[in-house]
Amino acid sequence: MAGEQEAPRGQAPPGTERGKRLRPKFHYELIGCGLGGHELLGTDVAEIRPVDDMLVRELGDGLRWYRCVRCDAWVPMAPPVAPTREHLPDRSEINLPLRGRPLRDRYVLRLIALDRLVHFLVLGVLTVAVFLFAANRVALSHTFYQILDVVQGGVGGPNGQAGGGILQELRKAFAAKPSTLLLVGLALAGYALLEGIEAVGLWFAHRWAEYLTFIATTLLLIPEVYELTGRITVTKIITLVINLAVVGYLLFAKRLFGLRGGGRAEAAERAHDTGWQALERTSPPPAPV
Repeated sequence: MAGEQEAPRGQAPPGTERGKRLRPKFHYELIGCGLGGHELLGTDVAEIRPVDDMLVRELGDGLRWYRCVRCDAWVPMAPPVAPTREHLPDRSEINLPLRGRPLRDRYVLRLIALDRLVHFLVLGVLTVAVFLFAANRVALSHTFYQILDVVQGGVGGPNGQAGGGILQELRKAFAAKPSTLLLVGLALAGYALLEGIEAVGLWFAHRWAEYLTFIATTLLLIPEVYELTGRITVTKIITLVINLAVVGYLLFAKRLFGLRGGGRAEAAERAHDTGWQALERTSPPPAPV
């Protein structure tokens, strides 16, 4: 912005700091503004007061410079032709967007929430399939063996009463007791419900959801590591790496179980990176009269 000095050293606005060569710096404020546009205040007011200098400035060039309260960019715009209010509202009436590390946490938590949502949908479909199969097993088994005979006979293989691999597993499913299928369906339904609760809680950044996700994911690491003692596949490795990253992020970045200061340290971090104090630290000096 012309005629203004740089922000104090160590308090550079988002997007002005360059990352290291092997460690790029993600500017989540710029991502938010790129996706949803700048957060500008006062674009509908008739008069700009000196107290509004931190948010809107008039430099005598016929334009107003509006400050994005998320990424600190200054955007020149013409004054409104038909303003809807006289002045900017008081600070207590303005809801500032997240920025800094709290904004980063929102993106990461919602990414984990989307992963849990996919799990919820897949497990939900499997649950419905198991219950439908249990209710219509006799009719489905007849159709299954007919198709199996045609497929295997067409390639010169054995009929539907022989074979192995996934076909053998399907035969075991048809031979399972109704009570066993019911227990499997209930287990899948419970797991799907757990994943759905995690997804909703993480999307809205609830603290209890972070603990729930950490405990559930940590318990799942045991069978995932055990499976690697047998056949190793790319899918198993990717799943294990993702879950390890989720556990590490929740434990260290979100300071669960009192680690690195716990909830108090996180609240202090949030207060430091967001709110009016954060805007004041990155505000340029008043424009010259």
